[in-house]
Amino acid sequence: MYRAKRAALSPKVKRRVGKYELGRTIGEGTFAKVRFARNTENHEPVAIKILDKEKVQKHRLVEQIKREICTMKLVRHPNVVRLFEVMGSKAKIFIVLEYVTGGELFEIIATNGRLKEDEARKYFQQLINAVDYCHSRGVYHRDLKLENLLLDGNGNLKVSDFGLSALTEQVKADGLLHTTCGTPNYVAPEVIEDGGYDGATADVWSCGVILFVLLAGYLPFEDDNIIALYKKISEAQFNCPSWFSAGAKNLVTRILDPNPKTRITISQILEDPWFKKGYKPPVFNEKYQTRLDDVDAAFGDSEDQHVKEETEDQPTSMNAFELISLNQALNLENLFEAKEEYKRETRFTSQCPPKEIITKIEEAAKPLGFDVQKKKYKMRMENPKAGRKGNLNVATEVFQIAPSLHVVELKKAKGDTLEFQKFYRSLSTQLKDVVWKCDGEVDGNITAA
Repeated sequence: MYRAKRAALSPKVKRRVGKYELGRTIGEGTFAKVRFARNTENHEPVAIKILDKEKVQKHRLVEQIKREICTMKLVRHPNVVRLFEVMGSKAKIFIVLEYVTGGELFEIIATNGRLKEDEARKYFQQLINAVDYCHSRGVYHRDLKLENLLLDGNGNLKVSDFGLSALTEQVKADGLLHTTCGTPNYVAPEVIEDGGYDGATADVWSCGVILFVLLAGYLPFEDDNIIALYKKISEAQFNCPSWFSAGAKNLVTRILDPNPKTRITISQILEDPWFKKGYKPPVFNEKYQTRLDDVDAAFGDSEDQHVKEETEDQPTSMNAFELISLNQALNLENLFEAKEEYKRETRFTSQCPPKEIITKIEEAAKPLGFDVQKKKYKMRMENPKAGRKGNLNVATEVFQIAPSLHVVELKKAKGDTLEFQKFYRSLSTQLKDVVWKCDGEVDGNITAA
């Protein structure tokens, strides 16, 4: 076990948004970046989704995002990631979200394979609870996938990005929703046809794909050729493995019905015998007050919540709180011990100077066919050759945790997770001189207990 001393690790300049101190980037997308943050009043961790106002306005998404944010502020369900508040500056919108510490359900499947039927059923029940609750309030997800299913510290499901579907959808002249991006393997046939669709039935289809993956350990529809993949989805060409029980097979088949008019509904799923086994409806209290005036303020020109810019003359420092929060189980050992486990992000420690670390990574990445862009102690690596889910894009940043010790974080920003795993394995073999493994005590501010 390791412990860190807070005082020596504090950064010289801190970046704040209102009462929140911003930390490292933990996710990126077309419209938004997600930063880890800390509430300076109660020291609780949060995640802040940062939107570019100009991009949102350019795509005429302001009113839809405002409407969905207002709705999600009213949602307080145990299986939905909570949206706390919204702030704005002249150029940015800041959406403050619950920070979930248990990791992704995707990582469990990718590492350990399929789940036992009872465990899969529990997660599916929690997923349907969340989807049903939000649908009843007029909020649809439209990009449900395993990567959007998080687990809290108690192993309960939390659906992320609910109510922010406008970030991946556009309304065309016919007034119907049309997909502009997303994970094709989870998309309903009617969404692929791009003729407009009902958000509720499309979400049900995606839930069916998720249930299949939980039980099988792989996707029901998969093909390297996107046209062939769409054909399989449109015709519901899939086979349930032999280990599916009769009840599970029946439910999956009723959900993955390519005709949205005959597809099973959530109310029917709730009455399905397989689904109802061991089912416990969620118990929670909705009696609370929520203010919505901050939503209009966030999208306006108010300068009450301007961000204090940070300088980057040296690597961003990590305080003890962030260092602990890097690990989803709050166990620092995983941060310092080499593991044969690669996910959507990975880290290693190094005693080399930060500039040398960046140079070594660049030298290792270019022979692998990656284009490299550098900005001080941050790096972006992109493979111009598109894989099955587009171009692999890897974000890298060096953090200082002690004068002679750094954490290097590599994170998949875009592309396929399996391709990222393969890339990291190839890259790490070239970085043996840079990577430092903790075998005993570490001199300085982090010591072995």
